[in-house]
Amino acid sequence: MTEKKKQTFEEAMEELETIVHHLEEGEVPLEKALHYYQKGIELSKLCHDTLKNAEDKLTKLITDNGEEEFSLKEEDTK
Repeated sequence: MTEKKKQTFEEAMEELETIVHHLEEGEVPLEKALHYYQKGIELSKLCHDTLKNAEDKLTKLITDNGEEEFSLKEEDTK
């Protein structure tokens, strides 16, 4: 059995953008739209988890070096 390669953040974002584009066109059959929506939710979670992991790593690196604590608050990212 072949192990499936984990999608990178960039690949997931690109696929998510494609899905959004298809759904915004509005001419997608219901079953296909549901499939796109489900896949979009999975990709969104993957991207969120990847970003959270990166934030946690940055926080650890900065606090381990004795510098001020680093935090990406939602309002900082807008």
